[in-house]
Amino acid sequence: MGDRKYRQRGYMDEQEHESRARDDRRPRGPKLPIDVTGPRLPRMVQTVVAARCFNCSTTLPPGTDFTGNCPKCNAALHCCKQCAHFEPSARLQCLKPILVRIGSKDKPNECELFETRVTVARDATSVTTSPYAPTTVTPRTPQDARAAFDNLFKK
Repeated sequence: MGDRKYRQRGYMDEQEHESRARDDRRPRGPKLPIDVTGPRLPRMVQTVVAARCFNCSTTLPPGTDFTGNCPKCNAALHCCKQCAHFEPSARLQCLKPILVRIGSKDKPNECELFETRVTVARDATSVTTSPYAPTTVTPRTPQDARAAFDNLFKK
């Protein structure tokens, strides 16, 4: 007891007492079998892979001619900002080895390494409604809003 700095119980107890206490906490007997069903999987959100205009974010239909312009904002589609290799922090702002820097990244060019940039987004059209989710109706007049509020607290 003379080598202990503090006199509280539990401080620097004997090592065998601690190891015996740890062994008592371990479950004895054979290991339990792994649950066959496994963990519950999260509900996956449906995704859509589509090309979008760099300027207005309009979804471009499949088979779009990228030598032309965007149907909505008329921005050039065969430009560096629409390319999958465009990276502002890379050398010459391109991930591919190009020899000459292209000055304007949003103007049409004739780069042979051009690949369309595609994005992955949530599919808003295939959203399933839960039977427990309340359906909301947007009120058209202040009286409709007041009636909807009163319906919440009916007795």
